[in-house]
Amino acid sequence: MIPRLVLVLVVTLALAIGLVACGGGGAALLDTARLEELQNNPAHARELYQDIVRRFPGSPAARTAEERLRALGAPAP
Repeated sequence: MIPRLVLVLVVTLALAIGLVACGGGGAALLDTARLEELQNNPAHARELYQDIVRRFPGSPAARTAEERLRALGAPAP
């Protein structure tokens, strides 16, 4: 069986490649941040949520990211 860390790294890399290939966007980053939360990586999820708020202000993705940041106890940028 593949060790969990390797699996997490492979999935994260695949998502990053997908973001580059499709041009990214708030919704795509939001999906990645949610995945990071599910993988019990709140620090990286917070970084991604903060990036969404900075790069896509006023968007639905930014509003959701702000909500998730509050739930994670982190300030919005």
